[in-house]
Amino acid sequence: MTRKSKLYTYFFNNTNCQCTMLIMQRRAATNKKTTNLKSIAIVVSVMFVVVILIGFVAYHFMSANAAKSTENNTFNYSCSAGQESLSCYQKKYQTITQQQGVSAAFTKLKAAYSSSQTVQAYCHQLAHVIGRTEADKVNNVDIAYSQGDNFCWSGYYHGVMESIVTKIGAKNLDAKIPTICASIKKSKPYSFYHYNCVHGIGHGIMDVTDSKLYVSLSTCDLLTDDWERQSCYGGVFMENEMDEVNPDHHTAFFKASDPMFPCTSVDVKYKNQCYLMQTSHALRVASDNFSQVFTECSVVDSEFVDTCYQSLGRDASGNSSSNVDQTRTSCMLGQNFDAQSNCVVGAVKDFVSYYHSDKQATILCLSLDTSLQSICQSTKTQYYSTF
Repeated sequence: MTRKSKLYTYFFNNTNCQCTMLIMQRRAATNKKTTNLKSIAIVVSVMFVVVILIGFVAYHFMSANAAKSTENNTFNYSCSAGQESLSCYQKKYQTITQQQGVSAAFTKLKAAYSSSQTVQAYCHQLAHVIGRTEADKVNNVDIAYSQGDNFCWSGYYHGVMESIVTKIGAKNLDAKIPTICASIKKSKPYSFYHYNCVHGIGHGIMDVTDSKLYVSLSTCDLLTDDWERQSCYGGVFMENEMDEVNPDHHTAFFKASDPMFPCTSVDVKYKNQCYLMQTSHALRVASDNFSQVFTECSVVDSEFVDTCYQSLGRDASGNSSSNVDQTRTSCMLGQNFDAQSNCVVGAVKDFVSYYHSDKQATILCLSLDTSLQSICQSTKTQYYSTF
């Protein structure tokens, strides 16, 4: 029996008991013939008690039901910082998903994207909210994924995994982590869906460890497949990046004095995924000066210079909402062909991820100088084949 049905049964039986006792007391006190007025008084008294108790039952029933509607949530938002704040938009899309479903939430998100700068800036985080809310309800990766939408860099799927990992909990995660994405790995190995699953685990680990970066990376190491581990590392570093601007989280793993930290401090096996995310922070420190961050990328460990340039390409696309002209202009700020070409690689991948299509990516490639078109087209083709 559920908590709700126990509560209802208790008060339902209690109401019958009190009504019966009241009637018996009335009968014992009236050995003589009662008048119609007395009978009416008894009936009114009984009805009054019944009404009071039914109201009491209803109040507790609704209270229990309300508690039940939120007790499965792995997160709850409050709108207290103004209607255009991230937290208010998070609350809005959580509520829409709970009440109207995933499809309605994405319909409204896509409509708002064209007119709201807040939605444009935080679209990925809001897609996280929709995914996490749906997974809170169904508590199943495959079912939640079947409802998904790739809009805004597949944030929905990352949010799903945040919910799943949070419900597993930090204490049980070590034993469970190798099995979380097993069904998707079996049906669609090394696909974009498989990537989003294990990448999303990285986001979820950061949630359950309170954004402890090094602990989260070590937890990713429990995955037995190197490709899965790398994807999980990426989720950890992306969540660290998101924590910098998320009012509900905090990260201690950035330094204004060292725009490439924590990449400069983590073990070498984590560095590639770190540098793939790091330029978003570096650009904030540099007030979006791409030329400055190109220079900063040029002096990192030589093994990861190209990766850093590719991260800038992702930001060139992301910061412009995948606008062809603006993305190309930013990438051409690279000091040499190596910087520019790797920026293009990062940018065209982001175009494919953003649109979940190769059409807009093709337009980007054709807009480039001839020397860059070949690497752009080949990257686009190879990357899109994983979708």
